[in-house]
Amino acid sequence: MKQLVEELLKGNRRAAARLITLVENEDRQKTELLQAIYPHTGNAYVVGITGAPGAGKSSLVDQLLQEIRAEGLSVGIIAVDPTSPFSGGAILGDRIRMQDHALDQEVFIRSMGTRGSLGGLSRSTREAIQVLDAFGKDLILVETVGVGQSEVDIVRTADTTIVLLTPASGDSVQTLKAGIMEIADLFVINKADLPGTERTVAEINMMLDMKNSASWRPAVIPTVSIRGEGIEELWTALKEHRLYLETSGQLAEVRLQRVRRELTEQVEYLVKNRVWAEVKDKFVLEELIEKIARREKDPYSSACELLDSINFFESKS
Repeated sequence: MKQLVEELLKGNRRAAARLITLVENEDRQKTELLQAIYPHTGNAYVVGITGAPGAGKSSLVDQLLQEIRAEGLSVGIIAVDPTSPFSGGAILGDRIRMQDHALDQEVFIRSMGTRGSLGGLSRSTREAIQVLDAFGKDLILVETVGVGQSEVDIVRTADTTIVLLTPASGDSVQTLKAGIMEIADLFVINKADLPGTERTVAEINMMLDMKNSASWRPAVIPTVSIRGEGIEELWTALKEHRLYLETSGQLAEVRLQRVRRELTEQVEYLVKNRVWAEVKDKFVLEELIEKIARREKDPYSSACELLDSINFFESKS
């Protein structure tokens, strides 16, 4: 394990791929590995790209990569694909779409499944970001599953969040009302060669005007990603947002809040795992569930009984 971490810190791509696989598979050494690499994280800038399915996120990332690499920056990409609720599998196709960068040693692309996470990001995705951070990537792009309202998870992970819309997406104002408006640092109207682009841009700007005045106003950038149009403007706007966060001191605050959430989530994760690991008598558990379903018991007192049965409260003293 120590050798694997050392190889990662030296920039070994196979070590990075192996570590992400261990994280995804919940390997028993995962926690120890994450503990070892954590002191080497905190240097990468994380950009989240989210939007509805078919909006062109992958093609946008592909074009944006060219702008980023032109400045000599090393890039990690995590493309999050939806996991089937039936088979548990995912179509990890984004690496196929980014073949132009497959041989670039400064670009590392990894597809991951959501594994049932409604917010668009699984726990292992956030841990994979830490692996790529320790791997030495300057910029990490996270392309998330386009599932609409539930996809606000990305704002808790990214330093800059890009929301992708299209003129053909129907009532764009209704989409924005679904919580997307609040998470965007930049708006991109992709497929801007389609009818309705000007209207969509105007609607978003109108809603931005209606919001309370803030020190940062998200830019609204039309793009045609398959032709590379508007990508340079997007990259410029992204750098401007990063500069704003750094000079205003908000980047440090954003990352402090992220660490706070990570600590809270880790405590909840450990407690939950410990509780269910100690509830060994599954028959008692199933009987309790059936009683709750029949309204013979309630879930609130039953939860306390369950914790009492494993001496959970006593162990705190």
